[in-house]
Amino acid sequence: MNKWLRCRTSESGSWEHREGIQARISELRALLNDREEAYREEEGPERGRKEKLLEEARGELEKAEDAISPDHSPRYKNAAHVIVGRIHIDAAHNILLRSSKNSEALPMLPGVLAFLREHLTPDDPRRIEAERIVLAASEESPPSEVQREVLLEAMGVARQARVDEAMRVRSFVYIVWWIMLGLTALAVLITILGFVDPGAVPLCFTPEEPNGSEKVAVCPVEMDRIPKNADPAETRELVAGAAQGADYLIIELVGLVAASIAAAAALRRMRGTSTPFAVPLTLALLKLPTGALTAVLGILLMRGGFVPGLTNLDSSSQIIAWAVIFGYAQQVFTHFVDNQAQSILAAGGPGAATSSTPKAVAAETIGADGFSG
Repeated sequence: MNKWLRCRTSESGSWEHREGIQARISELRALLNDREEAYREEEGPERGRKEKLLEEARGELEKAEDAISPDHSPRYKNAAHVIVGRIHIDAAHNILLRSSKNSEALPMLPGVLAFLREHLTPDDPRRIEAERIVLAASEESPPSEVQREVLLEAMGVARQARVDEAMRVRSFVYIVWWIMLGLTALAVLITILGFVDPGAVPLCFTPEEPNGSEKVAVCPVEMDRIPKNADPAETRELVAGAAQGADYLIIELVGLVAASIAAAAALRRMRGTSTPFAVPLTLALLKLPTGALTAVLGILLMRGGFVPGLTNLDSSSQIIAWAVIFGYAQQVFTHFVDNQAQSILAAGGPGAATSSTPKAVAAETIGADGFSG
């Protein structure tokens, strides 16, 4: 099978993320080759040291390429390969900066400053010192070796902060996925139990006829008449007989459809994400089993008299209508999850909210000078 076809079929994260990493690897590899050609003209131990650093940088690029390769892990990877690839590219960047001459490192400093402002808080001492170094640097006074080590240390911390941000998003997605799967399993179990014993907890109501002569057992599927003089035991038996195995299934399907509409309506407030994790899709999927369960629980609460004045619904259509309302009402609970997701995605780092450089501008600057994987 073709390598790229296998990569597409095994890719769980965004294809663009993988191609972006591959493009940066190629760009950095070309830059390393160019630096190596320039260093061959030098003599002495400094040449050997720089060639060794360039070799280490190439090793990091190979690890990054291996991480995103379909041969590395052809199974479902949950976009972790994207994060691992960026980690190795970041290491190659730091090695490249360490091996650069003062004249070569100077054009990289604006990108360093933008990256630090994006991921470190304004009161972080490493960011403060790095800002002082970058703002004071010029062609006549480039950073010294000690100052370059300060910049490298700050860059390492900032890049670890970026990895931590991605891991927080990944952890959040995992939690939501497991909750969604658990709610789905619970909804399926309830449906199965409804077919096994429809009369155990029937979703039925017993309103009186307008003339008051008898009662009616009203269920989502069937209706049955109850004699006025029926005792409680006989009433329960007649209600259980009117209950059908499809009652729970129908209510859950109605709740699921209503939750789907709520998920579509919630998209107007949901921003997309540039992370390799499908956060909006995960949030939308969470609403579906939640809506199915809230529809069932809402009907049970009404049957138990929890809602005053609505203890006895008169027809199956009324039960279905209330299931729609309760299914859509899952938004009350999942709204908090949506807000938490937006907070995690909006937090571009500890210093994003108070940074003097907007995040979008910083991202463009970093991408332009080669300090972002």
